[in-house]
Parts: sequence; structure tokens; C-alpha cells
Amino acid sequence: MAAHPDYLDVDIPGLDAQYIGGAWRRGNGALIDVVSPTTEEVIARVAEPTFTDADAAVAAARRAFDLGPWPALSALERIAACTRLCDALERRLDAMNRAWAFESGATIAHGEMINSGAGVSIWRSALANASRIIYEEDRGDVLIVREPIGTVLGIMTYNGPIVLMGMKIIPALLAGCTVIVKHAPESPLTSRLIAEAVREAALPEGVVSVLAAGTAVTQHLVGHAGIDMVALTGGTAIGVDVVKRTADRLARTALELGGKSPAIITDDVNMDEVMATLGAGSTGFMGQVCVNLSRVLAPRSRYDEVVDAMATHYRALRIGDPFDPAIDRGPLAVERARDRVEMHVRIAREEGARVVCGGRRPAHLNRGWFYEPTLLADAHNGMRVAQEEIFGPVTAVIPYDTLDEAVAIANDSPFGLACSVYAKDVGRAHAIARRIRAGSVAINQAGVSLTEPFGGYKQSGWGKECGIEGIGEFLQIKQIVKGSGYLSGTSQ
Repeated sequence: MAAHPDYLDVDIPGLDAQYIGGAWRRGNGALIDVVSPTTEEVIARVAEPTFTDADAAVAAARRAFDLGPWPALSALERIAACTRLCDALERRLDAMNRAWAFESGATIAHGEMINSGAGVSIWRSALANASRIIYEEDRGDVLIVREPIGTVLGIMTYNGPIVLMGMKIIPALLAGCTVIVKHAPESPLTSRLIAEAVREAALPEGVVSVLAAGTAVTQHLVGHAGIDMVALTGGTAIGVDVVKRTADRLARTALELGGKSPAIITDDVNMDEVMATLGAGSTGFMGQVCVNLSRVLAPRSRYDEVVDAMATHYRALRIGDPFDPAIDRGPLAVERARDRVEMHVRIAREEGARVVCGGRRPAHLNRGWFYEPTLLADAHNGMRVAQEEIFGPVTAVIPYDTLDEAVAIANDSPFGLACSVYAKDVGRAHAIARRIRAGSVAINQAGVSLTEPFGGYKQSGWGKECGIEGIGEFLQIKQIVKGSGYLSGTSQ
């Protein structure tokens, strides 16, 4: 691991403080260790957010929405303020990508792709879309007004602390909401760099707070009467918990949850062309991606060929230090993720799956939360590995005999987030795509569009992120009746 720095070489502000309502505030939270997933060594100590910090953030957001100028600003004024924030984020991208590698094990190349590439496109698209929203529409007797929901709790995950700013936080701000940015506790470094960008952007007092809080404080915020909406990216079990904690006050929720995304490979494909995107689509960031293609459905007539092509790709991946530019994949971000992966591979073996490659910790790495990308053959859709989100580098290849069976297998899941269809006959691919119960289907590629509305079906959540619709999630519609109502002209 010669490339790995000997110390945290990124200047992180506010390590002993929380960013609340526009300023760094020191509280009485305990200092907790930040542990590198690559070396298992402590690289920093940060103040843990407390219930008091959470209440202060809600109070600041509440005052800023109820009494402050933010929701009453014009759309152009909010766009200008959010542009300052996006500019400040972009000036810190190199530092944020490096901090993310330290705290979560993402390779620098992956950070540059998802943050410096996709992230910038997403928040710049949101800025452009904000000017297209019609906030007031005269429909004759009625004026339709679109207004911000209120105070928003944006819950983010360790696999996207930067890119989710464009998918979730910037749209909420553009809509006129005040926001508590609730990062994962595994994002204590990137979250503080983001908070400093917010401070530099000089938004009005109280509009944004940033807390990298653990479970107890997060649940306190979700259940807080001062929060009008919770926008979550996370696992389905967490989504269910959010719905329960917001149910009594009927707070609005938008949920981008788990997935068990299939890739359907038809019998006419060129496997070299398929692997150009399926390889990364099934192993990117060590499978810690909500749209990871973890079920590959292969025609029985070409099953061995598909398995061999995928195994060749998986075996060629170089696993190691995320700071080394020669490395393809780093460690899993948290130790519990590696434990979960090991459990699922063990269960898959017990249920009859065959480990083609991977299925173990790399022999050449004696520290860090590493696990080899794992390919499972002889799998069927009833196995736990095919039904449960693992959030790790495990892919099951499932045979099918007819395309009707492939579609049925793809849809036989509690999730419906994404899917890929690989076919030489593009017309047939589109026909298959229309039968898939998922929020996104990619044709002859992996991934989703993050500048157009994206969200899941079934237990993969509800609501949309990105596109003009992503801003609309944070708006509510009021009618102002100025002409004849339904009681006009009656005596009652």
C-alpha cells in the first residue's frame, strides 16, 4: 500500500464542531474516531452530533422558513444563491474526492467520475431546470401557486455524500425549502467540506445545517415535529422506519431505497460489447450502489459463455489502495458491509450456488475491509442472494429459457429500482423494457439518467429525484379562487 498517505492530508474544517444554521458551533458531543477502511487506522477524531445539536438545527431551519427571506425570494434569487453554493462545491471537488477516499475507500477515479463528472452535471441541470418551473399559473377563475413544502430533512448515504447534494439538497433549496443535510456518520470528512462550501456561499441564516449524525440522532430528527418533509436515500428497512416515524404528523416523504437490479442478456448479443458496461455496472464502488446489477439473467443456451466472460472481467480487477491509480476497486466502506457480504456468500453456497471467482478476502491484503468481487453461478431466483439487497460485490448469474421467463424472473423481486437489457435487436430490447416493473431501464448499457426523473417502484421507494420533477417533489400546490367557486350563485 505504498500509495496510501501516512496521514490525513486534507484540511478538514470544524472537526470539533457542527455546522448549524450558517455557522460552526462547538457543543458537548463526544469525539469519535474516524477509521480508514483501507488501513483500519484512526485518521481523525470528530465531534459527534447530539440531540441538542439536532434540535438547534431544526429550530434554525424553522425560523428561516417561517420568518426568514428564503421562501419568499424570487426563483432567480434562489438560483443565484444556489449557483454560489455549486461554485463553492466545485472548487472543493479535488479535496472532497480525496476525503471520500480516506473515509469510505472510494478510488480517486471513482470519485472523479461520480462527483466531478456526474455530480456537477446533476446540480447544474437542477439550476437550469429551476428557471423552467411555473410558480404561478392563471387558469381563469383560479390562480395556481406552487409553494415550498417547508423544512426538509435530507438523509444521505456514505456511498454518495457529494453527488446527493445535486439529487436532493440543491433541488430542495431551489424550491424554497430550508434544509438539514443529514450525512451518514461514515461521511464525517466530506460532510464538513460540504458545510464549508455552504458557509462560503453565504445563504441566509438558518437555511442550511449539516450534521453527520448516527442512528439515534437521525431518528430523533425524523420524528421531530418541526420537520415538514423527509427526503431519504437509504435501505428499504430504513425507509419503512421513516414512514412510521412521520406517520402521526403526516409529514411528506420522498424515498429512494434499495434495489436488486437485474440485467437481462438476450441470445443475440456480443459479449465483449455487453461487458464494456456490465462489468462496472455490477462491481462499481464494490457493489455499494443502489442500482448495482446484482442479478444477471442469461439465456441457458449461452449461460456458460456469459459466466466465463464475467469471470474473466472480475478476475482482472485489481483490488487495493484507493489512492493508487493502478487500482480498480478499494475496500468496502464499513466493516459491517464486509461481514454482511461474507454472510450472504456463505448462505448462497449452502443453498447450492457455485462460487466461480472471489468469495474471499484478498490473500495479498492483511488489513482493511477488502473482499474480492464475487461471481455466483448455478443460482436461481429463489435464493436469498437473488432476493435480498447485499450492497456489496456479489453477482448471481441466473439461467432462463424464454424471454417471458426472463421478464418474470426480473419482476419477481420486492424491489423495482433499475434494470438493464442487452440485445442486438434494439426493438426487442425496448419491448422488454416496457414489461419491466422498475423506475429505470437501460438499453445496452448500465446505469441510469441522473438529469431526468429517477426513482423506484415497489419497495424501492416513491417520489422522483433529478429533472424538473425532482424540484417539484419539494413543492406543494395551492389554488386561489378569484372567480366563481362551486357555491357561486347558490343560496347555501
